[in-house]
Amino acid sequence: MAHLVAAQEWLDDDPQLALRHAQAARRRAARLPVVREATAEAAYAAEDFPTALTEYRAVQRLTGSDDYWPVIADCERAIGRRDQALRTIQAAHGKSLEPTQKVELTLVEAGLRDDMGQRDEALRILREAIGRREGSHESQARLRYAYANFLEENGDTEGARQWFAAAASLDTAKTLDTRDRLEALGIDVGEEDPDESDDLLIEEDDRPEPELPREARAPEPADGPGTETAGTETAGTETAGTEEAGAEPVGGGGASSKDEEPPTPQIAAGDASSFGAGQDACEASEEQSVTDHREPTDDEPEDSRS
Repeated sequence: MAHLVAAQEWLDDDPQLALRHAQAARRRAARLPVVREATAEAAYAAEDFPTALTEYRAVQRLTGSDDYWPVIADCERAIGRRDQALRTIQAAHGKSLEPTQKVELTLVEAGLRDDMGQRDEALRILREAIGRREGSHESQARLRYAYANFLEENGDTEGARQWFAAAASLDTAKTLDTRDRLEALGIDVGEEDPDESDDLLIEEDDRPEPELPREARAPEPADGPGTETAGTETAGTETAGTEEAGAEPVGGGGASSKDEEPPTPQIAAGDASSFGAGQDACEASEEQSVTDHREPTDDEPEDSRS
């Protein structure tokens, strides 16, 4: 297994050489999962994505593990099979993935959506994943890094700065180039890590991201009573204006209280008389039925039978 050892040794420095060693090991022991996985990793590092896809699929068949779903989808994305990548991602969502693998799948899905021209959807996917706080610190740092990268591409320099800083605070292993990205944005990082509060960013405005530029956000509903958001805002404005003026709330009846019961739904004028008559008739019929059909029992006291 000298070729397998050499493949691991050269993986970072010379992926092409590592792939040749892995393929030599594969020719000698193609049915060993460890050999197929080494070949897949070397091919992926060498950006030979068709070979990586074939090998990762083989490893998945040999081991039955769900851990390979994210990288299989990423290989499909890399060779342009976007529809197949989406199907793979959807299938993976129904599997029992570890938190770290869920984060990897999220990163692949966000990248795929961005490739398809769906930047807003990619940002939404990342925001939801950040809010769930799944995976290790390293995984969470990668989510924030990807989010910051999209913000920078959207022209939101301030938002990108904050999220790169949030990623740096979680990247304790220093595997990301957040320091370089911050310096490129005009931030003097210095010797210490940025101390941006990630919790503050998550809680701000009840959303896990700083304010996006208007052109990068989804269209907002037009003001007016036809939309739920606008209606809510309008109602809030009217209430505030009424309280400031000292006038009675809408509907009259004096000052309102939190302890008051909610108003009874109004009945149309044409239905009020029939509703009252029907209710009286029903009550009278029910009372007569109880009187006619009730028979005293031997166990009852004598004065209760009358």
